[in-house]
Amino acid sequence: MTDDASPLVLDAVALTLPSSAGPVNILRGVDLTVNAGERVAVVGPSGSGKSSLIAVGAGLEEPTAGTVRLFGQDLSKLNEDGRARLRRGRAALVFQSFHLLPNMTAEENVATPLEIAGTRDALPIARDWLGRVGLSGRLTHYPHQLSGGEQQRVALARALAARPALLFADEPTGNLDGATATSVADLMFNLVAEVGAALVMVTHDPSLATRADRIVRMADGRIAS
Repeated sequence: MTDDASPLVLDAVALTLPSSAGPVNILRGVDLTVNAGERVAVVGPSGSGKSSLIAVGAGLEEPTAGTVRLFGQDLSKLNEDGRARLRRGRAALVFQSFHLLPNMTAEENVATPLEIAGTRDALPIARDWLGRVGLSGRLTHYPHQLSGGEQQRVALARALAARPALLFADEPTGNLDGATATSVADLMFNLVAEVGAALVMVTHDPSLATRADRIVRMADGRIAS
């Protein structure tokens, strides 16, 4: 598959951040292509640059050097608003700590991004997706009334309701116990396959990584294998 058909391409990407002790090299010349529909697990020790790879790939962090192309678009040519518009409805993110809006119900958390994107029938779509993740009985519950596993299910429904072409998941099961983590992982892989999205997933869980089509191992800011 060519780069033009790949939702994400990183070419010689470097990221250096300032610190009190001097510049810190977070990413050191990373090359990565994620093809349409491909599921990629990014693994490696803490501090190896895994989460930074996702932040740079999603356009949340600007690289110091190199090129990031998201859906064929060079992110360096876009400002923050432009990158947000590019992601809208096409790229979604799920984090370890859920990031639900605390003053909104489960259905409002899922419907709001759809409404912002101009999607008609946002609330019915939100209810349908909450049903898909087993939360039909929790539509009007607020995040503080939900368990960790339920909150992550809401986050998954919110991320995938727009049927994006690419899902970034940063330690999506990291805050969950074993049984809940397995259940959420099953849902994530099933729903990603259903919508046909590519997946870039950071994880410390070897059993979760082996479910991907490809494992990318990072060490010291570089792709080791």
